[in-house]
Amino acid sequence: MKLSKLIRPIGIALILLWSLAPIYWAINTSLQTDATAEARPAHYIPPAATLINFRTLLGIGKVITGYESVPDTIRRGLINIVVESAAATVITVVLALLAAYAFARMTFRFHRVIFYAVLATMALPAYSTLIPLYRIMISLHLVNTYTGIVLVYVSGFLPIAMWVLYSYLNGIPRALEEAGAVDGASRMQVLWRIVVPVAMPGIIATATITFLFGWSQFLFPLVLSSDSSTQPLTVVIASLQARHSAPFTLMNSAGVLAIIVPALITLLLNKYVVNGMLAGSVK
Repeated sequence: MKLSKLIRPIGIALILLWSLAPIYWAINTSLQTDATAEARPAHYIPPAATLINFRTLLGIGKVITGYESVPDTIRRGLINIVVESAAATVITVVLALLAAYAFARMTFRFHRVIFYAVLATMALPAYSTLIPLYRIMISLHLVNTYTGIVLVYVSGFLPIAMWVLYSYLNGIPRALEEAGAVDGASRMQVLWRIVVPVAMPGIIATATITFLFGWSQFLFPLVLSSDSSTQPLTVVIASLQARHSAPFTLMNSAGVLAIIVPALITLLLNKYVVNGMLAGSVK
């Protein structure tokens, strides 16, 4: 009996250790110099914590000699990942909301077939479409452009975004929309003035999930952008080693910078994501 009570906390502790240990080690390494990070035995706590790696990446104050060009590269990658993720999020949420509302409230020919066909695309491995999408982007001259990357993101994120919003909209009473229609509101007015405010938790959940998906992308932007003009931060960090022979401490600092934004978004909007997903899954 006592052993069974210990299984759950031990399992949780192992999962937390497995998940958080790499993050802690990245933070620990980012606060050390290259010499202390390579020392043996390893330092599990920085012996003399320093922010020189972060200052080098952000171009603030004293930087590591030989890496003066790194701050510009990092800032460019940060701008790219924000623009691409935000644009993909806005477009995906708007299109998913319209599609979800149509499937949830309207009846038209083959609407069930179309709905399940769209959802079936989530079962396909995303990277199986990489080569066809790349060839399409080449033919449309959209390689190394924000437009090409955003379009690919939207095509991948739209099915799951539509599914989340469809589930949430199905949980909204139809009486609210019927009351608006009785008052003379058109279907689009009912959608934007009645449904959207009520469905805001689901919309926030969908936007958060989509933005985090966009922020974590690596292989698609790696293939679709061959220069730093459109490469997001995730690709820029991976290319630092090849282009600048960056030290291990600097690479870890760049990784820490990359996870700060999604970590903050998750912490701040976790309540909306959980509530939106739960409310959208129950009629």
